[in-house]
Amino acid sequence: MTRTIVASATREIVIGFDQPFCVIGERINPTGRKKLAAEMVAGNFETVIRDALEQAACGATMLDINAGVTSVNPNETEPGLLVQTLEIVQNLVDLPLAIDSSVSAAIEAALKVAKGRPLVNSVTGEEEKLEAILPLVKKYNVPVVAISNDETGISMDPDVRFAVAKKIVERCADFGIPAHDVVVDPLVMPIGALGDAGRQVFALLRRLREELKVNTTCGLSNISFGLPHRHGINAAFIPMVIGAGMTSAIMNPVRPQEMEAVRGANVLNGTDEHCTNWIKTYKDYKPSEGGHAVAAPVAVNAPGEAAGGRRRGGREARMARG
Repeated sequence: MTRTIVASATREIVIGFDQPFCVIGERINPTGRKKLAAEMVAGNFETVIRDALEQAACGATMLDINAGVTSVNPNETEPGLLVQTLEIVQNLVDLPLAIDSSVSAAIEAALKVAKGRPLVNSVTGEEEKLEAILPLVKKYNVPVVAISNDETGISMDPDVRFAVAKKIVERCADFGIPAHDVVVDPLVMPIGALGDAGRQVFALLRRLREELKVNTTCGLSNISFGLPHRHGINAAFIPMVIGAGMTSAIMNPVRPQEMEAVRGANVLNGTDEHCTNWIKTYKDYKPSEGGHAVAAPVAVNAPGEAAGGRRRGGREARMARG
């Protein structure tokens, strides 16, 4: 059984077909958030701290950390800011982290200070990226997200995207990186622009699971890009991709409708044994004004407190998040 292990200093998480769906909180990302980008450049991390705590409290399994505040001289500006952001977050909550950058210098700078075993997010099938990032993945013995696009861009043909994913897995093997440490992003297309985007990704996920035997992820809200009431589409999409074999997603855990879908899918998929997490979360269920469950609060560490405990649980190729 494929098992991808990620960890913070104190908590280990297994991503796998027999594990609860891994929710990778997307909020600490200045892409499309001008206010957050300006704050981070100015050294103001109040929003980062608030987003980290809120996502942890809402049930995120991991947190994605992105500091790509500008496309101008990212090799100079991104490494230091990414390190600063990562250190703040990992001292704030004890969740495993995903280092989200396409700049190899920033990835290595973050890997040097990261505690535990973070997930590198990400590498593409572009030869330049493979040669720059895979040696770092091997050197620091960490898992990596493999995005199914290459020098030709993002193909609308799912067979081409599968071929790119297979190429990356094979190149990882050349560097001594096992398939269980590769988490493939098959690239979810907007359903509003491509009517069979859902069927495409379901078929791709089955092939990735059965043929390459890898774990998978995606930018979840890509599916609803451009549509009204996006969270309804996202919530419907979650149990369907889980049923097709997806094991994680970069998403917004603050949205109760989407987190209910994750927890319900875990129950029905048999990865929430005895419905333990569902009962713990909703035993004091009270409908909110929107009709969704109000989850029980989850304890997180206040700034400066030591992390503890153990729990399972804006990139270039992705569209805007919801």
